Amino acid sequence: MIPMAEMVGITKEFPGIKANDNVSFSAYEGEIHALLGENGAGKSTLMSVLTGLYKPDAGSLKIQGKRTDLSSPKDAVNCGIGMVHQHFKLVQPFTVAENIMLSMKNLKQIYNRAEIEKQIVEQSEKFGLTIDPRAKVWQLSVGQQQRLEIVKLLLQGAKILILDEPTAVLTPQEAEALYTTLRRMAKNGRAIIIISHKMTEVMENADRITVLRDGKSIGTVRTQETNENELAKMMVGRDISEVIKKPVQKDGKEILSLREVSVFGINRAPLLKDISLEIHAGEILGVAGVDGNGQRELADVVAGMRVASEGKVMLLGQDCTRSGRKKRIQMGVGYVPEDRMTTGLVTNLNAYENVALKEYRNQPGPFISWKKIIQYSKSLIKKFDVRLASAQNPVKMMSGGNIQKLLLAREISSEPKLIIAVYPMRGLDIGAMNYVKQLLIEQSEKGRAVLLILEDLEDLFSMSDHIAVLHGGEIMGVVDPSETTREKIGLMMAGRREVDIHAS
Repeated sequence: MIPMAEMVGITKEFPGIKANDNVSFSAYEGEIHALLGENGAGKSTLMSVLTGLYKPDAGSLKIQGKRTDLSSPKDAVNCGIGMVHQHFKLVQPFTVAENIMLSMKNLKQIYNRAEIEKQIVEQSEKFGLTIDPRAKVWQLSVGQQQRLEIVKLLLQGAKILILDEPTAVLTPQEAEALYTTLRRMAKNGRAIIIISHKMTEVMENADRITVLRDGKSIGTVRTQETNENELAKMMVGRDISEVIKKPVQKDGKEILSLREVSVFGINRAPLLKDISLEIHAGEILGVAGVDGNGQRELADVVAGMRVASEGKVMLLGQDCTRSGRKKRIQMGVGYVPEDRMTTGLVTNLNAYENVALKEYRNQPGPFISWKKIIQYSKSLIKKFDVRLASAQNPVKMMSGGNIQKLLLAREISSEPKLIIAVYPMRGLDIGAMNYVKQLLIEQSEKGRAVLLILEDLEDLFSMSDHIAVLHGGEIMGVVDPSETTREKIGLMMAGRREVDIHAS
């Protein structure tokens, strides 16, 4: 059987790095083929070659058995190759039909809008991608916007579809529906390529899996002939230990209490609405929700980066609603923000200087003792296994995992009473992810409270003592992960309250 797409010996170099090193990859009609690998493994570069964004320095490419040179994304589209990016390429004020027309081949100056809308409905219904062609993009949910991107490719005639982290912003129900659609499209004669870091999801839905590491292809395996442990070892080159969570300390002292907290944005649009939560010593409270439903605002309010518009923030029994970040630091609140490269650290400063941004408060007198700062920083680097070429180099030269380790080291070393961690594993490879998970669990075992905001339900279930679900800035429910299911969490993420789920 001839592959629909075949890449042989692909090599692509950038200044100082070989992103792809003699990589071979093939995708067949009727299959879902997953591409796995750590950050920087070369997955995106390889797919950029397949979609015509990059020209390889060496190697060859065949589409449906014919040698092909792709000079641009337009060439790839003409060859039936389309990609749905993690961040959608849509014009928000335009309708579904208008967005699709922007990408249609040979669209005439005078066109039949009704006929185009009819084509959209027919194509979407064929694969269960129900979507209103007259709806504005800004009115659509994230899942519906993704359907639009897929329909757009189908109407372009795409036979090879590439999806980058397709379920990163979907509820479990939406993710399940997406894979049902992708399976239907594969059976209809298409090849589907998935770039994903969710091994459980890949194991459940892919036919074959190719693993890249350090720009090289480690191997391609059939899903039914492998398991998650083997895939993890292929990705990182070593065994990954399991993360174990000890039972919650039931009698832990209350550390944080939010009482009917609301935050308003422009024109008093509610970003958070009547949030009431408690976190106790030794507890990890996980927060679930589709990205953009109030998670950032919640973290900022607790950390002191934003003032609550209404309600009270109680920390260790004290009302600190109006206090800022400096006061929260003094009260023992550590903060690992979503964007470690801008809010978390100053990337043009070196490791010592970034540690000093917080440690200077503990220095006696008006001047910083750099000798003590450097000595202290070195102890943190060793303790937290931060790997860097030189502590004198700007931190932007470090890998994402080591940047996150340095940030965690700085925040945790001050022995906070409460740690706020927002997407602390986002963008990390599996080895670094495992380290961060274990580190946060260890902090809870030491009696610290942890507010953990994650996008991955598997991790939330394995790490959290309780899970609060956010939708539209409101809490749909707070549940014990041992007494609920991913399906129920997914329904709450989509806007159903816990009490309504139990009642139905």
